[in-house]
Amino acid sequence: MPPADPAGPHEPDPVAGEPSFSVPRIPASAGALIFDRAGRLLVLKPTYKSGWTVPGGQMEADGETPWEACRREVREESGLDVTDGRLVCVDFLRPRPGRPGGLRLLFDCGVVDDAALGAVVVQAEEISAHRVVALDEALSMLSGPLRRRVRASVGAQGCVYLEDGRPVGAAPDRRGRPR
Repeated sequence: MPPADPAGPHEPDPVAGEPSFSVPRIPASAGALIFDRAGRLLVLKPTYKSGWTVPGGQMEADGETPWEACRREVREESGLDVTDGRLVCVDFLRPRPGRPGGLRLLFDCGVVDDAALGAVVVQAEEISAHRVVALDEALSMLSGPLRRRVRASVGAQGCVYLEDGRPVGAAPDRRGRPR
């Protein structure tokens, strides 16, 4: 009998039909910060959860990149076509009961002109409303983790790394204890 492979069990690769390693999967999503000329933020009211959010959603497992996912989700949810974006936040959310956790990426897509924002067409199955609001108002409308992500990102000089929506020094370790 051959020795066990230290890399773990093999399972068929659905694309090439050849063995591949069993690799853990971590869900990832990409969102967009879209502003008007006055510095107000576009927020959306999803039909599938309470509260407000920014345009964005899950990355497809077909090899879609974070930027491609961001652009696709913005287009699907609002009808806007963003062409520029800068990664401003990476947030790792730990899994919890009933929630898979994962990576949340946030792109600053800059300023969109008033005519384009006035022509937003929401995806009715997923989005019931949209608003362009002052940043302080937007922060009060967003959920805790997203609020912390947006607050940490706006005005940051580079990309911000968070865990559970908090700077690494403030995030609890894997046992839930403060670092």
